[in-house]
Amino acid sequence: MTRDDHATGGGIPSGEESRRGALRLALAAALVPGVWAGAARAAPATRAEVWKDPTCVCCEGWARHMREAGFEMAVHEVADVRPVKAANGVPESMWSCHTAVVEGYIVEGHVPATDVRRLLAERPQAKGLSAPGMPPSAPGMDMQGTPFEVILFGASGGARTWARH
Repeated sequence: MTRDDHATGGGIPSGEESRRGALRLALAAALVPGVWAGAARAAPATRAEVWKDPTCVCCEGWARHMREAGFEMAVHEVADVRPVKAANGVPESMWSCHTAVVEGYIVEGHVPATDVRRLLAERPQAKGLSAPGMPPSAPGMDMQGTPFEVILFGASGGARTWARH
């Protein structure tokens, strides 16, 4: 096969011709706005609103954990979080120190970001997730070594274990 065969579309391009073609494509993409723009854009952060006591350090630790996991956090500091919990239908047995709302779901307490991501991916028919009480090993508490559970609540059939950590 001759070089003329390549020029007329016959045969397989040489390594040098493949590199030139790739360079031409890259140059065209750089010069034509929007050709590869979608691939370069990061997905928008998922917004979470959290209500917490202004003096609670562990709640701020959880918000930091969520930010580090890519969530956009809107923090509301309130003197009493109980009315927020009640207004959002969080059963008292599920209460923790702070309450968040993420895409319509309630996230009560120190629920790991991975569990929230799974909740948003699976979209179960439920009110939300809770890490009841203040588990020492949970994000924001950061005292490793104590296993804890995250509970899915408000689902038909009652509350159930969502994850074990």
